[in-house]
Amino acid sequence: MGSFQLEDFVAGWIGGAASVIIGYPLDTVKTRLQAGVGYGNTFSCIRTVYRKESVFGFFKGMSFPLASVTVYNSVVFGVFSNTQRLLSQNHSREPEASPPRTLSSLLLASMVAGVVSVGLGTPVDLIKIRLQMQAQPFRQSKRPGRGLHQRMASLLPRGSLVIFVISLPSVFAANLSLKPRAVAHREQPAYRGPVHCIATIVRTEGPAGLYRGASAMLLRDVPGYCLYFIPYVFLTDWITPEACADPSPCAVLLAGGMAGAISWGTATPMDVVKSRLQADGVYLNKYKGVLDCISQSYQKHGLKVFFRGITVNTVRGFPMSAAMFLGYELSLRAIRGDCAATSP
Repeated sequence: MGSFQLEDFVAGWIGGAASVIIGYPLDTVKTRLQAGVGYGNTFSCIRTVYRKESVFGFFKGMSFPLASVTVYNSVVFGVFSNTQRLLSQNHSREPEASPPRTLSSLLLASMVAGVVSVGLGTPVDLIKIRLQMQAQPFRQSKRPGRGLHQRMASLLPRGSLVIFVISLPSVFAANLSLKPRAVAHREQPAYRGPVHCIATIVRTEGPAGLYRGASAMLLRDVPGYCLYFIPYVFLTDWITPEACADPSPCAVLLAGGMAGAISWGTATPMDVVKSRLQADGVYLNKYKGVLDCISQSYQKHGLKVFFRGITVNTVRGFPMSAAMFLGYELSLRAIRGDCAATSP
């Protein structure tokens, strides 16, 4: 069998669909915690979303990821598996054999998959986060201009107070860099669906707006996929007895879940930055880039902000990745018609 195998892409698509369905509710909670306001902790966020939006609030915006993340995971798993297989075969110079996987080939293949994932995944994540966050009520955090306006009012002559009050909304809007729709429609959803969201972003921010947060996603996904695929491969090898050629479904579930928890837990700081950059723009434009987002977030909330959502990220990573790897492995074996599917 050659180094390029199309079935890896098909199996990745099936696994991606399973992971989206399993992990989306907690993904909504994670996004609200990282980029929203008014949520104290994970359980408080779950209660708030359920009380205000019912159970459907956890699945808000899922249709777009279900259609697109499946393609995204298909490409990621296909690129990783074929790259790793090519590197291993070149290293062993035995193209027809099943060469052993080396740490260097796993590392390089994971990095390639991480880079490719940014090109496909940034618009997908952006639309998903915008749809998840539009239910977040527009609110001025701690009313940053309130003290200033009160002090200005106290210095004005009494006859000028009316003029000051009339001009106050425009001053406040300019201070917060509000988008026009945020002033006129702050109680209405910003987007009517995925297609309207894409059209709105392209119209207001240009085509480059679909790649807002791409640099943060690159810093998250390249190391993130290294800590995703490599632990999975080594854990399955460790759990599987030497007498067995392939890992059992239980071994795949356990190794896949552990790999997902490790990857998502360690990726949380940069995931926070990415979520804030991509959520920025639903109503406000506060951040100029990755460094500015890190600086503002640290100055306002301290170091703990970068670990916001780490619990739900880690917990979500286990079942989502377990479903991803199990769907991939089982579908790959079914496509090949035997039990000789190799781990990604």
